[in-house]
Amino acid sequence: MEAIVITKSGGPEVLQLKEYPTPEISADRVLIEVKAAGINRLDIFQREGNYPAPAGVPADILGVEVAGIIVDCGPDITDFKVGDPVCALLEGGGYAEFVSVREGQCLPVPDGLSFAEAASLPETVCTVWSNVFQRGKLQPGETLLIHGGNSGIGITGIQIAHALGSKVIVTAGSDEKGKICLDLGADVCINYKTQDFETELQDEGADVILDMIGGHYLAKNINILKPEGRLVHINAVDGNKTQLDITKVMQKRLTITGSTLRSREYEFKRQLTRQVQGHVWPLITSKKFRPVLFRTFPFSEASEAHRLLEGGTHTGKIILVR
Repeated sequence: MEAIVITKSGGPEVLQLKEYPTPEISADRVLIEVKAAGINRLDIFQREGNYPAPAGVPADILGVEVAGIIVDCGPDITDFKVGDPVCALLEGGGYAEFVSVREGQCLPVPDGLSFAEAASLPETVCTVWSNVFQRGKLQPGETLLIHGGNSGIGITGIQIAHALGSKVIVTAGSDEKGKICLDLGADVCINYKTQDFETELQDEGADVILDMIGGHYLAKNINILKPEGRLVHINAVDGNKTQLDITKVMQKRLTITGSTLRSREYEFKRQLTRQVQGHVWPLITSKKFRPVLFRTFPFSEASEAHRLLEGGTHTGKIILVR
């Protein structure tokens, strides 16, 4: 098969299209002919040599979410069959012509969506559901603050939280990006380049904060969380070492948590995808949530797609298509 291979750690130019052995399937796995693959920031970290692939996953092929058609099934497969259009959450290997994945990490492509749109869903939707609704326990009527509202995670979190009855506040780096967030269902957008979100929210506060910044945002987040508030970390692009005022955590009875998804055990991912199918897929069917694509690239232009993602000018998902 053809695959986009990391030839060495480095910049986008290290991604090259090469011949690669087609993966094999075992009893509970399906083989997907990949039609589209989502690009995520963790792909950049891995390409640069800063995010090792989990054991048993090809270290030189990126990609943790795809959409395509099942072309082969192991003998234990019960929920899918050859010919089914699916999208899937992967540990890696998605930038390829074929990928092997366990059945429990697959989801049916929602009716009416293209493969490119479907490929934008698994990583972002599963991350949002796991962190905002499972760990953050966001409830209808509560206020959610999302840092990085224009990211793939952000636009997903905005729409799902809004559809399920929560108020959504986001931070974004420009008024233009903020308008897109508002159009998707955010109630308030704070331009972090011209406004201080702590000052803007010191009276209103937030019940749940989804943070991918870390660093100096920690103290500000603690200050604006309401009593019994929950702070959920999914990244730390501003640094993972900072000061914490434990007294404020105790006084306001705060919960500080976080998670990574890629290395979680199979049973967790199987249950997570089933929850996503039960709670989020109906929102797609009812048009309350829609994938937002910024741009698609052919697989052969994966390097250019990575450069665009690194530039940070986009709002929505960047997808590779075959």
